[in-house]
Amino acid sequence: MAEALPDVPSPPTDPAAGAKSARAGAPLCFLVDQEPSIRHFLSLVMQGSGIDTVEFADGAALRNALADRKPDLVFHDVSLESADAIESVLALGKSGFRGPMQLMSNRGAAVLEHIKTIGVQHALHMLPVLKKPFETDTLMKVLSQLKLGIPTAAAVTISLTEALASNWIEFWYQPKIDLRKKQLAGVEAFARARHPQHGILLPGAFTADASEGDLIKLAEMAMTSALKAGSKFSELGVHLRLAINVPIQALVKLPVVDIVKAHRPSPDKWPGMIIDITEDQIIKDVPLALNLSMKYAESNVKLAIDDFGRAYSALTKVESLPFAELKLDRVFVTDCGTHKMNAPLCKTVIDLAHSFGSTAVAVGIEKASDAVALVSMGCDFGQGFLLGQPMPEERFISLLRQRAGTRAPETTPA
Repeated sequence: MAEALPDVPSPPTDPAAGAKSARAGAPLCFLVDQEPSIRHFLSLVMQGSGIDTVEFADGAALRNALADRKPDLVFHDVSLESADAIESVLALGKSGFRGPMQLMSNRGAAVLEHIKTIGVQHALHMLPVLKKPFETDTLMKVLSQLKLGIPTAAAVTISLTEALASNWIEFWYQPKIDLRKKQLAGVEAFARARHPQHGILLPGAFTADASEGDLIKLAEMAMTSALKAGSKFSELGVHLRLAINVPIQALVKLPVVDIVKAHRPSPDKWPGMIIDITEDQIIKDVPLALNLSMKYAESNVKLAIDDFGRAYSALTKVESLPFAELKLDRVFVTDCGTHKMNAPLCKTVIDLAHSFGSTAVAVGIEKASDAVALVSMGCDFGQGFLLGQPMPEERFISLLRQRAGTRAPETTPA
């Protein structure tokens, strides 16, 4: 995991405030680790999975917070001084806590098994120990097995027509991080369908066979919802450039300028909107994409090339690419910190983005080694589970509100 993770929305570190501010009905996890970056990493993954968190630098702080509220889950580091973890185990048992307890450590097995045995003796549900370092997928597997938070999307397909008519569509927001400054730089909206039987469904479950008319309706909803969400963010003093995904065939039929004028936040502090169009769609009609880019510029709406890199040889023949961002295809990002082939390819694509005067955005960042490598390659922004998962609007706003209470207002860089 990274030595220093970005400054993205996170739960308050004050134990009392955190325990009292947890949303009613949401599971609550107490996180204990002396390393802030590790606590922050755990918080981001859990928050994106619908689990509230409160962070503690040591077990003593956790034990003091038990008077305010008992958690549903505890993640506790076992440092060189194992007495702290043992005291927490004893305190949790005495308090009547019966939820799962996850020990984390890079210490030897004998010490960890000793603490785990003490927990079992005090009627605690002790999970198999997690050896550090561990990645996002390991943590997600633990949460899935515990059936805590938002369940994994079902492998079903539904009609977009029905989803729109039934008001099942909502938009979730994922942080976009300035990799060099380690700061929140923007946010991207993703469509989700909240099905009454199947739960939360990803776009692939309701867009694959959708009609053009329904895709246009979905695109208009995405734009309108993102603009309205941006206004709510601005009210908290956080001015974020929002990104949405729109198929080019839907974009050409949308009254983008009118929609922006009707719903955008205050023009004075509005950083604007990014519309992502996939590389394969742009390659099919580069002049159209260039036209749209110029058409929307006066409304502070810019285009980005999504899944960029696989067909960049065709784009290098274009004299200029007036796109605000080039979002690297995740095939280049995955293992770019360790894979001998991916690293030079990733660097080449980042350099190409900069040669066009565009910002390079890496998506799908899940490993700290990849995040570190991307910074050294000069990549500008990043998104991924390591930096924060997509989350419901109300949860994202809640985290921004907590953050805004302790920080000065900020504006996203251009």
